[in-house]
Amino acid sequence: MNNCEEQLPKVKAHDKTVGILGGVGSESTARFFLKLIKNTPAKTDQDHLRIFIDNNPNIPDRTQAILGLGVSPVEEANKSIEVLENAGAEIIAIPCNTMHYFYPELQASTKVPIINMITETASYIQKAFPDMKKIGLLATTGTIMTRLYHDAINGIELITPNEELQEKVMNSIYGEEGIKAGYTEGHPRDDILEVIEVLIEKGAEAIILGCTELTLLSLKEDVPVPLVDPSLVLAEVVVKKARLQI
Repeated sequence: MNNCEEQLPKVKAHDKTVGILGGVGSESTARFFLKLIKNTPAKTDQDHLRIFIDNNPNIPDRTQAILGLGVSPVEEANKSIEVLENAGAEIIAIPCNTMHYFYPELQASTKVPIINMITETASYIQKAFPDMKKIGLLATTGTIMTRLYHDAINGIELITPNEELQEKVMNSIYGEEGIKAGYTEGHPRDDILEVIEVLIEKGAEAIILGCTELTLLSLKEDVPVPLVDPSLVLAEVVVKKARLQI
């Protein structure tokens, strides 16, 4: 063995291998992977977690399914879960808020624990903002209709956009020049800032970015209240669970 090889750090055996069910959407998946990396205490390559990603673009749209306008994403998502399980994943993360409406069916398909981003975010909010009375929610129509956050957060009133403003949110996400199409400047960002301003006027003391696409916008400097990023909460929890810290 040469001197260079002798000086290499020993590979660490991490506690849990992480699987990411991705493609919902793809850029959000990439950002979530980066959040995992940034939140992992590491000084060398060998200090990082073992992570598998199945970026599956064949998973049908979650909101369309909830509204009865499309195919359920469960069958295709379960295929990805099986891929991750077979690859060796010991915990699974799904960086998509709306997908968590189908969480019971997804978790029932595997023995591997799937970390619930909605309940983890609710727990974070209630610990971080114990005196908060009202919080705004920006999310897909599917997430709002199914009351995922309403049912998970106790003791805090959730404020959501009216029908007209919700159309702006959906267009910012799904429109031809929306976030899913790769646009993170211009009208998607401007429209989201307009909706946030209205929610704050209605008393919101913080804003939940309840769609991972919304976290791709650079909003922090232009919003005077805290922004809650569920995908960041999920990343922090995944790292702790992978390291057996919780």
